[in-house]
Amino acid sequence: MIENLKERNQQLIEEFRANGRRLTGRPLLLLTTTGARTGRPHTTPMMLVEDRDRVLVIASAAGGPRHPAWYHTLVANPAVTVERDGETYAATAVPLTGEDRDETFARIVERYPFFAEHQAGVSRRIPVIALQHAAA
Repeated sequence: MIENLKERNQQLIEEFRANGRRLTGRPLLLLTTTGARTGRPHTTPMMLVEDRDRVLVIASAAGGPRHPAWYHTLVANPAVTVERDGETYAATAVPLTGEDRDETFARIVERYPFFAEHQAGVSRRIPVIALQHAAA
Protein backbone atom coordinates (compact mmCIF):
# COMPACT_ATOMS: atom_id res chain seq x y z
CA MET A 1 0.00 0.00 0.00
CA ILE A 2 2.75 2.47 0.95
CA GLU A 3 4.65 1.80 -2.26
CA ASN A 4 1.48 2.30 -4.30
CA LEU A 5 0.84 5.61 -2.53
CA LYS A 6 4.43 6.73 -3.13
CA GLU A 7 4.16 5.77 -6.79
CA ARG A 8 0.80 7.52 -7.16
CA ASN A 9 2.13 10.66 -5.48
CA GLN A 10 5.21 10.66 -7.70
CA GLN A 11 3.00 10.41 -10.79
CA LEU A 12 0.86 13.31 -9.54
CA ILE A 13 3.96 15.39 -8.83
CA GLU A 14 5.37 14.81 -12.31
CA GLU A 15 2.04 15.52 -14.00
CA PHE A 16 1.45 18.62 -11.86
CA ARG A 17 4.83 20.05 -12.75
CA ALA A 18 4.29 19.28 -16.43
CA ASN A 19 0.66 20.40 -16.79
CA GLY A 20 -0.51 22.60 -13.95
CA ARG A 21 -2.73 22.66 -10.97
CA ARG A 22 -6.05 20.84 -11.47
CA LEU A 23 -5.24 17.21 -12.04
CA THR A 24 -8.09 15.81 -9.97
CA GLY A 25 -10.72 18.45 -10.69
CA ARG A 26 -9.79 20.19 -7.44
CA PRO A 27 -7.15 22.87 -6.89
CA LEU A 28 -3.83 21.28 -5.99
CA LEU A 29 -0.46 22.35 -4.72
CA LEU A 30 2.80 20.62 -4.01
CA LEU A 31 4.00 20.99 -0.44
CA THR A 32 7.65 20.29 0.30
CA THR A 33 8.55 19.75 3.94
CA THR A 34 11.89 18.92 5.52
CA GLY A 35 12.11 15.65 7.43
CA ALA A 36 12.50 16.24 11.16
CA ARG A 37 14.88 13.31 11.60
CA THR A 38 16.43 12.99 8.15
CA GLY A 39 16.62 16.59 7.02
CA ARG A 40 15.58 15.38 3.57
CA PRO A 41 12.91 17.16 1.52
CA HIS A 42 9.57 15.42 1.02
CA THR A 43 7.09 16.65 -1.58
CA THR A 44 3.42 15.80 -1.26
CA PRO A 45 0.60 16.71 -3.67
CA MET A 46 -2.51 17.92 -1.89
CA MET A 47 -5.70 19.85 -2.29
CA LEU A 48 -5.61 23.50 -1.37
CA VAL A 49 -8.42 25.69 -0.15
CA GLU A 50 -8.40 29.46 -0.51
CA ASP A 51 -10.20 31.21 2.32
CA ARG A 52 -10.11 34.91 3.16
CA ASP A 53 -6.85 35.56 1.34
CA ARG A 54 -5.21 32.52 2.92
CA VAL A 55 -3.97 29.35 1.29
CA LEU A 56 -4.95 26.39 3.44
CA VAL A 57 -4.33 22.67 3.48
CA ILE A 58 -6.31 20.17 5.52
CA ALA A 59 -4.60 17.26 7.27
CA SER A 60 -7.55 14.89 6.89
CA ALA A 61 -5.55 11.89 5.63
CA ALA A 62 -8.70 11.05 3.64
CA GLY A 63 -10.52 10.45 6.92
CA GLY A 64 -7.83 8.17 8.34
CA PRO A 65 -7.42 7.67 12.08
CA ARG A 66 -4.03 9.44 12.28
CA HIS A 67 -2.64 12.74 11.11
CA PRO A 68 -0.70 12.36 7.86
CA ALA A 69 3.10 12.15 8.10
CA TRP A 70 3.53 15.50 6.35
CA TYR A 71 1.60 17.20 9.16
CA HIS A 72 3.96 15.90 11.85
CA THR A 73 6.89 16.99 9.70
CA LEU A 74 5.66 20.56 9.25
CA VAL A 75 4.85 20.89 12.95
CA ALA A 76 8.48 19.97 13.68
CA ASN A 77 9.76 22.32 10.96
CA PRO A 78 7.18 24.84 9.70
CA ALA A 79 9.44 26.21 6.94
CA VAL A 80 7.97 24.74 3.74
CA THR A 81 8.03 25.26 -0.02
CA VAL A 82 4.79 25.65 -1.95
CA GLU A 83 4.32 25.09 -5.69
CA ARG A 84 1.06 26.34 -7.15
CA ASP A 85 -0.22 28.20 -10.17
CA GLY A 86 3.21 28.06 -11.81
CA GLU A 87 4.86 29.75 -8.82
CA THR A 88 7.22 28.32 -6.21
CA TYR A 89 7.65 30.16 -2.92
CA ALA A 90 8.89 29.72 0.62
CA ALA A 91 6.17 29.67 3.24
CA THR A 92 5.59 29.12 6.92
CA ALA A 93 3.01 26.50 7.90
CA VAL A 94 0.77 27.74 10.70
CA PRO A 95 -1.81 25.32 12.15
CA LEU A 96 -5.03 27.16 12.95
CA THR A 97 -6.30 26.91 16.50
CA GLY A 98 -9.42 27.55 18.53
CA GLU A 99 -12.21 29.59 17.06
CA ASP A 100 -10.22 30.45 13.93
CA ARG A 101 -9.78 26.76 13.13
CA ASP A 102 -13.42 25.91 13.86
CA GLU A 103 -14.90 28.79 11.84
CA THR A 104 -12.52 28.17 8.96
CA PHE A 105 -13.25 24.44 8.93
CA ALA A 106 -17.01 25.19 8.88
CA ARG A 107 -16.54 27.39 5.79
CA ILE A 108 -14.42 24.70 4.13
CA VAL A 109 -17.13 22.09 4.78
CA GLU A 110 -19.71 24.32 3.08
CA ARG A 111 -17.68 24.09 -0.14
CA TYR A 112 -16.28 20.58 0.31
CA PRO A 113 -18.76 18.48 2.34
CA PHE A 114 -16.55 15.39 2.22
CA PHE A 115 -14.34 16.99 4.89
CA ALA A 116 -17.31 16.81 7.29
CA GLU A 117 -17.51 13.08 6.56
CA HIS A 118 -13.79 12.75 7.23
CA GLN A 119 -14.16 14.56 10.58
CA ALA A 120 -17.23 12.57 11.60
CA GLY A 121 -15.39 9.31 11.02
CA VAL A 122 -12.44 10.00 13.31
CA SER A 123 -11.88 10.89 16.95
CA ARG A 124 -8.98 13.24 16.19
CA ARG A 125 -9.52 16.90 15.35
CA ILE A 126 -8.52 17.37 11.72
CA PRO A 127 -5.90 20.13 11.48
CA VAL A 128 -6.26 23.09 9.14
CA ILE A 129 -2.97 24.73 8.20
CA ALA A 130 -2.36 28.17 6.70
CA LEU A 131 0.61 28.47 4.34
CA GLN A 132 1.87 32.01 4.80
CA HIS A 133 4.38 33.52 2.37
CA ALA A 134 7.71 33.71 4.16
CA ALA A 135 9.18 37.18 4.55
CA ALA A 136 11.75 37.90 1.86
